[in-house]
Amino acid sequence: MDFQLLAKGIALAGCAIGAGCALIAGIGPGIGEGNAVAKALEAIGRQPECKGDVTSTMLLGCAIAETTGIYGFVTGLLLIFVAPGMLFRNRSVAYLRCTWYVHELPELIKTAEMSNITD
Repeated sequence: MDFQLLAKGIALAGCAIGAGCALIAGIGPGIGEGNAVAKALEAIGRQPECKGDVTSTMLLGCAIAETTGIYGFVTGLLLIFVAPGMLFRNRSVAYLRCTWYVHELPELIKTAEMSNITD
């Protein structure tokens, strides 16, 4: 059994699971911004003369809350596209794409089969 191939598969699975968890971070800001807008509309409904102050404060709060989702999105992209290339540094820059693992699989299987035949 080729343990290097197994280690590569485990590392790629870890990157995929981590990216999925990081992209879940977009749910929180969506819920929070929805609640903020709802409360702002309630406040404007109660005191229409404070519309400008409530709206500007709400927009600032929504912008700050959105950064959490953006950080999660960027982290997910880094885990999908950059981390696999950094895990296996013997690859060139052209291999920093996610798709090269699919193209490499038949070659790895042939290599593993050849090493089993010669052993």
